[in-house]
Amino acid sequence: MERGLLWLPLLVVFIWLAITGKKEYEKVEAYKLWAEQFDNAKYDIYSVLGKKGNLITWGKPTPKGIIDLQTFSLQNIAKIDLTIKNKIVNIDSSPDRGEANLQFLLIDNNLINVPFTDVNLAVKWIKYLQNFINI
Repeated sequence: MERGLLWLPLLVVFIWLAITGKKEYEKVEAYKLWAEQFDNAKYDIYSVLGKKGNLITWGKPTPKGIIDLQTFSLQNIAKIDLTIKNKIVNIDSSPDRGEANLQFLLIDNNLINVPFTDVNLAVKWIKYLQNFINI
């Protein structure tokens, strides 16, 4: 009986891992369907981002689909910055690890922050988007 009690927490962990894995798989599958409509798209556990023509669309992935979608035009962007812990960072001297945000300052002074779990991916997206805007 003591051995059974020792294995019970391990069983609970395996069940939790299976449920979590299934939810993440459903998020990725929902993203794949959503991303088909874009020229370029990215998936992150925090957000999804897609570019189609002059429009940028971003939202949050869930197992049931993408929620909180926001769309804005590349022509409305006044500035793009990389922020880490709410501080603007130079993309050429950014750290290799950590979480970051793409911060879009729009012409009407609205700020849009798109979270990334990988700084390097955020830097690649800034460089990619800078090819399409006149800043």
